[in-house]
Amino acid sequence: MGSAERDAGARVLVVDAANVVGSVPDGWWRDRAGAARRLHDHLLSAPLPYDRIVLVVEGRARDGVPEGVLPCEDVGTLTTVHAAASGDDEIVVQCRALAGEGASLTLATADHGLIARVEPLGVRIVGPRSVRES
Repeated sequence: MGSAERDAGARVLVVDAANVVGSVPDGWWRDRAGAARRLHDHLLSAPLPYDRIVLVVEGRARDGVPEGVLPCEDVGTLTTVHAAASGDDEIVVQCRALAGEGASLTLATADHGLIARVEPLGVRIVGPRSVRES
């Protein structure tokens, strides 16, 4: 089954890791890789109402989680993507590709500039705490 067939109609959550991690002042700035790992581990077991999660990490946070696809307890899969440069640019690329495949997209972020870039793609927005508190 191709990617387009897999994602047609799928409920996909794209997570802006930097924004979600940064939404709580818990000392994440001292250990960005560790903060990304904690978010990644949380997403693997969180009871979220999605078929698939795409976690986009950037900068030093990339050292905390490997790139790739893992099965989740309550969600089909968690795909971790390492942004080569700007995390926001990679999130837009991911959203554009998934929207083109017919996925029902939700983005977890509070970044107004990023929201403005993905809203024309029909992406639903949820705040970062909705992911952290699940």
